[in-house]
Amino acid sequence: MTGPTARPPVTVTFAGSGDAFGSGGRYQACIHLRAPDLAPVLLDCGATSLSALRARGLDPGEVGAVFVSHLHGDHFGGLPFLILDGQFSRRDKPLTVAGPPGTADRLWQAMETSFPGSSGTRRRFGVEVVELAPGSTSTVTGVEVTTWEVDHPSGAPPLALRLGFGGTTIAYTGDTAWTQSLVAAADGAELFIAEAYYYDKAIPYHLRYTDLVTHRASLTSGRIVLTHMSSDMLARVAAGQVDFETAHDGLIIQL
Repeated sequence: MTGPTARPPVTVTFAGSGDAFGSGGRYQACIHLRAPDLAPVLLDCGATSLSALRARGLDPGEVGAVFVSHLHGDHFGGLPFLILDGQFSRRDKPLTVAGPPGTADRLWQAMETSFPGSSGTRRRFGVEVVELAPGSTSTVTGVEVTTWEVDHPSGAPPLALRLGFGGTTIAYTGDTAWTQSLVAAADGAELFIAEAYYYDKAIPYHLRYTDLVTHRASLTSGRIVLTHMSSDMLARVAAGQVDFETAHDGLIIQL
């Protein structure tokens, strides 16, 4: 008889764990995932991501893919800088950007707005955009990705994402109001990374801590870690009023 197949180890580094406004002095959303035999990938790439990665000693040039939950600047706005950094550092490995429908057009708009002429520049590396339809499963740079549409308008369908690394699964809410699709995204995942923007104040299109408490029994992931917290939530964390694990810039989780 043979024993159970071991899952490949995955290292999760919260290079950026903050909200759009730098609450608590934190960098915007940028979660670095490293698994054996695969190039590292990012979950979201907020505008501050290059600084966040370098502060943690993580090489942006190694990143093989960026999975984007939605097209707001604090989750998407670092992509023009990541691409230009690759150009000037003479990167020669391809970069894949996987996000909701509309990602390709918005990326080129963002590049032209930030650095006119940059979208058409010849580079030593290719940039491929893969648009992920809500409710689909596909494989991107060796990572299995499943998507659900959530509730957070950004000019494109916002996505909850579930990434599979050969048996190790990480789920991510992105930004969203509570929706039942989060239960499916979290189901059996080793790690569920959940926005908790406010403690109990109702902010449109965002999760509250109390939403997660209310639905805790239906979230069957092994671990839940809260991120994207406002000053209100950070104060609650500091006061010991939060029972979930919480992220901070530089947090490393081994799965």
